[in-house]
Amino acid sequence: MDYVKLGQTGLKVSRVCLGCMTYGVPDRGAHPWSLDEEQSRPFIKRALELGINFFDTANTYSDGTSEEIVGRALGDFARREEVVIATKVFYPMREGPNARGLSRKAIMTEIDASLRRLGTDYVDLYQIHRWDKYTPIEETLAALHDVIKAGKARYIGASSMFAWQFSKAQYLARLNGWTPFASMQNHYNLLYREEEREMMPLCAAEGVGVIPWSPLARGRLARAWGETTNRSEADEFGKTLYVAAEDSDRKTVARVGEIAVQRGVPAAQVALAWIAQKPFVTAPIVGASKSHHLDDAIAALSLNLTTEEIAALEEPYVPHPVVGF
Repeated sequence: MDYVKLGQTGLKVSRVCLGCMTYGVPDRGAHPWSLDEEQSRPFIKRALELGINFFDTANTYSDGTSEEIVGRALGDFARREEVVIATKVFYPMREGPNARGLSRKAIMTEIDASLRRLGTDYVDLYQIHRWDKYTPIEETLAALHDVIKAGKARYIGASSMFAWQFSKAQYLARLNGWTPFASMQNHYNLLYREEEREMMPLCAAEGVGVIPWSPLARGRLARAWGETTNRSEADEFGKTLYVAAEDSDRKTVARVGEIAVQRGVPAAQVALAWIAQKPFVTAPIVGASKSHHLDDAIAALSLNLTTEEIAALEEPYVPHPVVGF
């Protein structure tokens, strides 16, 4: 496993991040396809064995039970100082007017709740899950800076938003002496490349680490076109992400399959190799619910696509509506 610095920080993370949205109590929250604790633990243990030290979850995943499962597993299988734990804040965790968002009250409440569930006194990366249009960004940044100063987080990160919003946040943080965001977790894969227009160049120019979510487009890049899974049928959010450019998406999936056959590897490895070779990508966030998922993710790091193969994969793409914010 290779390790790279997260943006301009000194923090070293594995080139694959294990996305832990898959792990949680199935009847809690909006992820009925998630794996319970007994099913989840082998994947977390296997990730550690493969050299993955970077684990991403969120307070809202399976109503907090993802954090609980991940925290217990890492506590049993790893030394705390050797793993990088990332979690997120924004979405509602209960009923009430202050139950969501990025106000000072919400952030201070939710960081403590996440730490309790994870069973640790700090997280390595605390991320805002989305942009909060109802809270001044100055309030959010000041609160996140105080979380850092209190030792409850080592770094802060952001997730899907417009490039102008991210640029504004970084400018205000530096102007006021607050902690800037070290990373951007955004939606990026062969079927959704709108982030290449502004967000990716911004992150590259500013030295921000990029940890894309859904690098396999909710599994669409890893299976034949039209094939479904239990998760794809139950994933209501996922159904909103890939509906606008069916013809070009179908061609892209076919190209992935063709190159996979030529190379003698699974399609997932080709799609992940494409994203891993992008110079602005630090580590794609990969979910794992089957035994081969982690092995494919690691193998993709060694699969060097040619210039011609990359061009073939990218050629069918057409502009897509902005989604995922």
